[in-house]
Amino acid sequence: MLNFLKRKKSKTVELKAPITGKVVELSEVPDEVFSQKLAGDGVAIKPENNVVHAPVDGEITQIFPTKHAVGITSKQGVEILIHIGIDTVNMQGEGFTAFVEKGDKVKAGDKLIEFDTAKIEEKAKSTITPVIVTNGDVLESMEKSLGDVTEKEDAVLTLKLK
Repeated sequence: MLNFLKRKKSKTVELKAPITGKVVELSEVPDEVFSQKLAGDGVAIKPENNVVHAPVDGEITQIFPTKHAVGITSKQGVEILIHIGIDTVNMQGEGFTAFVEKGDKVKAGDKLIEFDTAKIEEKAKSTITPVIVTNGDVLESMEKSLGDVTEKEDAVLTLKLK
């Protein structure tokens, strides 16, 4: 009887661009884990700058010790992984500065990580940055926005929840 008092969860989640750059399909990522969607579906961004921002409001659920990747869970329960570059784990954190810790609450647009593009180009395979949903079972559909995007402004993924 009091169901109208219960807040309805949004059935759509929009992920804003965490980095300015060019959005491409995961198939263009030079790493099988991402290109074959073994870790989840999403997109990748060829970055034009060196700051990663939160794509949604949520909670930091993982920040890798090497600071090359961050996991965020949206308020709606969507789990998002942003992985800066390919083979960057081998850099052991060199060139990465994190501004968040596990458990931090973030708003879309908050600064998460800065990275040294030149160091990545020198020491890793690629700067391309996958943005993936790791719990795709909660999704009904995923709409990808390919092409040039501006951080904090343009959507890269529009997710419809089950």
